[in-house]
Amino acid sequence: MPWNPQGGGGGPWGGGGQGPWGRGGGGPQPPDLEELLRRSQDRFRRAMPGGFGGGRGFALIVLAALAIWGLTGFYRVGPDEQGVVLRFGEYVRNAGPGLHYHLPSPIESALTPKVTTINRIELGFRSIGEARGRATTPARDVAEESLMLTGDENIVDIDFSVFWQIKDAGQFLFNIRDPEGTVKVVAESAMRDIIGQTPIQRAFTEGRATIEVRARELLQQLLDQYESGIRITQVQLLKVDPPAVVIDAFNDVQRARADQERLRNEAEAYRNDIIPRARGEAERLLQEAEAYKEQVINLAQGDAGRFVSVYNAYAQAKDVTARRLYLETMEQVLRNSQKIIIDPSAEGQQGVVPYLALPELQRQAPARTAPAASANTQAQGGGR
Repeated sequence: MPWNPQGGGGGPWGGGGQGPWGRGGGGPQPPDLEELLRRSQDRFRRAMPGGFGGGRGFALIVLAALAIWGLTGFYRVGPDEQGVVLRFGEYVRNAGPGLHYHLPSPIESALTPKVTTINRIELGFRSIGEARGRATTPARDVAEESLMLTGDENIVDIDFSVFWQIKDAGQFLFNIRDPEGTVKVVAESAMRDIIGQTPIQRAFTEGRATIEVRARELLQQLLDQYESGIRITQVQLLKVDPPAVVIDAFNDVQRARADQERLRNEAEAYRNDIIPRARGEAERLLQEAEAYKEQVINLAQGDAGRFVSVYNAYAQAKDVTARRLYLETMEQVLRNSQKIIIDPSAEGQQGVVPYLALPELQRQAPARTAPAASANTQAQGGGR
């Protein structure tokens, strides 16, 4: 063979044919693996206190490993979080804020979801999003969510928002698969139930606050029945309007109803004004009639009594009574007539007036009395 030297057949490695790891030959020798392993074990034994073979070092290693493993069970829950402890993936208990301990992994593990964050769900519309800290603005109407039937069989277009947060993290994580979708479906169902019991006019005016409160209570009740671990903080109505396709006709109807209500109020005001006035006038007429009746009766009774008294006096003294009646009658007849007294015996006598005009004398007497009274008054004033 070409590698065999002269005088020997040791093969290509030389050394009398002992192979590549043989002692023969003049090339470099490979390392002894068994020797290296033995030396490593000796160094490890010398590093351990008391020697590795005595068992004390191994026990210390095991205890240290157990201690480190046990320390991995400590966990901290933040003030805005709630701890959820799982044992082999099964929900066990909740933990409040602070430092807590659970069995080390993989026996137990802990989740710490945030429970103070207020989440918002929109129903009936989809908003653009917040811009520079301003509130969201509706961008698109979702008719399949917003159109609802009222108690008086009318249709309204309602947009509202639901604000919620986590109440029980364990129930929230493991009792419902899609928390946000569940809240959305339940909120829409609760709102349809309440609107279906509310007249449309009440929903437009003073019933908005009542609808919000009732919707929040009903939504919370349903979520508690599902053990969802969710707390509803607020239900906010953003829009309660008629559908867009009939809003013009609805506004016309509302204006007609407003006019009807106005005219009805005016009629009520007129009625309230005229009826009491008519009743007062009727009462006045009744009282005047009663007074006239009493007056006539009293006058008749007085005349009858006077006639009876005159008759009684006439029966006792007929001549005197007859003369008195004659004089009184003549007094009544001649009271307003022009009276002139004529003295027949004065006719033909000089300086004697044959007649006396009494009415003229009566008119002249007050005229003469007035100047005299005025002069007396002036004289009294001067005397003072």
